[in-house]
Amino acid sequence: MIVRTDRQPDPEAVAVVGRLGVATTHEAMGRRGLAQPVLRPIYPGARVAGRAVTVLSQPGDNLMLHACIEQCGPGDVLVVATTSPSTDGMFGGLFATQLTARGVRGLVIDAGVRDVAELTAMGFPVWARAISAQGTVKATPGSVNVPVVAAGAYVRPGDVIVADDDGVLCLPLEDAPEVAARALAREANEQEKREKFQAGVLGLDLYGMRETLARLGVTYIDDQTTSGGRDG
Repeated sequence: MIVRTDRQPDPEAVAVVGRLGVATTHEAMGRRGLAQPVLRPIYPGARVAGRAVTVLSQPGDNLMLHACIEQCGPGDVLVVATTSPSTDGMFGGLFATQLTARGVRGLVIDAGVRDVAELTAMGFPVWARAISAQGTVKATPGSVNVPVVAAGAYVRPGDVIVADDDGVLCLPLEDAPEVAARALAREANEQEKREKFQAGVLGLDLYGMRETLARLGVTYIDDQTTSGGRDG
């Protein structure tokens, strides 16, 4: 089936988590929603945040990727899962050209992609399980805009996808405003800590971990041997 839906996350929340990135957002939402690290960007520095449009496809068959494109629009991130594990190159430059024309921001696919040099030159961000030139067929039905599991992350159409060099995160759309606010507070807190570290404060003291070490029985022992130094 192909579901037409107008489920949309809060755009301001999407902008915030997109700027702050996966690590900060993941911490702000209680360390939930992170996809398995098998999904990697095809080029460094890629980052994206947007509304999820989901595809459930048969392995080795990209028919439903073609079918999903008319359901995509500006600000969306396409999320593709397969009914069983696959590394076939289901997506390439021609798909990216179509999606770019519709304002789609990027792709997360729990399978393979190809035409990596072309995608990189286009600046079209992709997170994939594999890079493979293995072609696919267009023969088997699947679904568009249904809940899927991509690399262990549960994704519903309309949820927020955040992806960068640290991985891929799915943020439920109803939680997005609250998580964005927590992420902003976390950013401010981290900046305070960064300034203290730059001034020479140690994490051992800032986080009170000396007491933790003592409680765990870790002791300091002065080395009684002498050393001639590097020039010995």
